[in-house]
Amino acid sequence: MSGAGSFMEGGALPLAGVPIAVKGRHGLRAAGPLLAAGGVVVGATSVPGPGTPWQTWGLGARGRTVNPWRADRTPGGSSAGSAVAVAAGLVPLATGSDGAGSVRIPAAWCGVVGLKTTAGRLPSADRTGLAVPGVLARSASDAACWWRVVTGEPEPVLPPLPVTAVWSPGLGFAGPDPEPVALARAAVERLVAAGVVRLVRPRVPLRLTDPGPAWLALRTPGADLAGAHRVRAENDRRLAGLFADAELLLTPTAPTAPHGHEGPGDRYSTSLTWAFNLSGHPALSLPAGFGGDGCPAGLQLVASHGREALPLAVAREAEARIGD
Repeated sequence: MSGAGSFMEGGALPLAGVPIAVKGRHGLRAAGPLLAAGGVVVGATSVPGPGTPWQTWGLGARGRTVNPWRADRTPGGSSAGSAVAVAAGLVPLATGSDGAGSVRIPAAWCGVVGLKTTAGRLPSADRTGLAVPGVLARSASDAACWWRVVTGEPEPVLPPLPVTAVWSPGLGFAGPDPEPVALARAAVERLVAAGVVRLVRPRVPLRLTDPGPAWLALRTPGADLAGAHRVRAENDRRLAGLFADAELLLTPTAPTAPHGHEGPGDRYSTSLTWAFNLSGHPALSLPAGFGGDGCPAGLQLVASHGREALPLAVAREAEARIGD
């Protein structure tokens, strides 16, 4: 699939015969463009069952969905089965949806690429606008092919390299564990050494307001939304300032290593991802190596609204220069 060329180039089907998995039993509804491009849907992936708090692990209706690197650890969620199907080599790509990190967290914890799209860019049935479509793929090239197929956009022009980027380990409010921070930072250093990104200091250090209470309010019927709108507006202002100084924001994808199947406890696995569901920015999780427990970690690349092509291009160039 990688290197398939631009969408419908020369009349060819860019996904001709490519096996694809779709998220959950309703996933086929959104797979029309993939089928039209020649993709073959081979199955629906597992998702967390009803009543699973936060849906950040793969405890589904048919039991546990296990992390392919350690069976006693979660693959993340809610796109749990999609991430596992890709990581285990069953399919080169699988669809997902991301309302608080549900594509990016399983991508990080399973060692694959995961893209969350800009809010409103693709159709979504979520009434709050927080959940958007995404993809999990074995490579950035495959994720980029998915993006061209679902949008009909041509192959993007690679931006001048290195791309300017700001590193933030905790977005000014989160308390990530040292190991995922170290792994993500090491991945950043590899991007810098390869000439893919150049770190810059923003004029104002990025310190977002914790989006958790606002996210919860938007998800709770009858909640007072005034405070949520204030948090969203203030964080949007701060992010706009950052993207005036740099093209990408880089963070760890998840604040912890994958937890066990009993759940995350009192830690929010979403603390570094759901800010961008609230703000609507596109974000991509790129594999960032392995922790001491043998499980993968991720580096999150966040771009301005509508610029999915930028993190995809940077990730593809990183794969070419550094390797998988």
